[in-house]
Amino acid sequence: MKKYIAECIGTFVLTFLGCATAMFIGCGTPAGLVGTAIAFGLTVVAMAYTIGNISGCHINPAITLAVALSGRMTWKDACGYWAGQFVGGIVAGALLLLLANLMTPEFGITFAGANPAGLGTNGIAHAGGAGGALLVEFIATFIFVLVVLGATDEKLGAGKPAGLAIGLTLILVHLVCINLTGTSVNPARSFGPALFAGGDALKCVWVFFLGPCAGAALSALVWKCLAKE
Repeated sequence: MKKYIAECIGTFVLTFLGCATAMFIGCGTPAGLVGTAIAFGLTVVAMAYTIGNISGCHINPAITLAVALSGRMTWKDACGYWAGQFVGGIVAGALLLLLANLMTPEFGITFAGANPAGLGTNGIAHAGGAGGALLVEFIATFIFVLVVLGATDEKLGAGKPAGLAIGLTLILVHLVCINLTGTSVNPARSFGPALFAGGDALKCVWVFFLGPCAGAALSALVWKCLAKE
């Protein structure tokens, strides 16, 4: 149970801090884009060294899927991780909505469907629609999760510096993808804010389930081939 609670807390922190950064500094300028990317990456690093020894710090259903497919955890544990991750994302989404209500006069944030991006949600319009967004998320998640699997491999991995490598990779992925999809690579991070933003954000959230999960599944297959002795 500790592992599932840790995943819930870690996913909450990732979703809340990353999306709150996008809300309050925006991604419409180079500085805002870089700041948001760094916020997501540094949060992963912080959580890796906080809960890594408890749950492995997946804080991402796509990572959990890849780890389960790789045989590193049971499917029973994977279901517990997923439950914790989605609860964490939903709690973060609720708190982001509360902050949007409270801070609207000062920051000019709109919310609850009028401007879903105000809650740090993901979108498909700038990627050319659902097909383009699926491709972006598939490629980005494949790269990100492949790094996770390699860095945390018991025999070939990076050991304690793995959290830093994973966090830096997430920053790079965000730098490339924020202007295209808002960067998900994480279904729980997408679902929580979308649930409370509603509108187009919730209608297209399936893209940010399918793309990351497909990319993670491929990364598990590729890493098995690379790590095979």
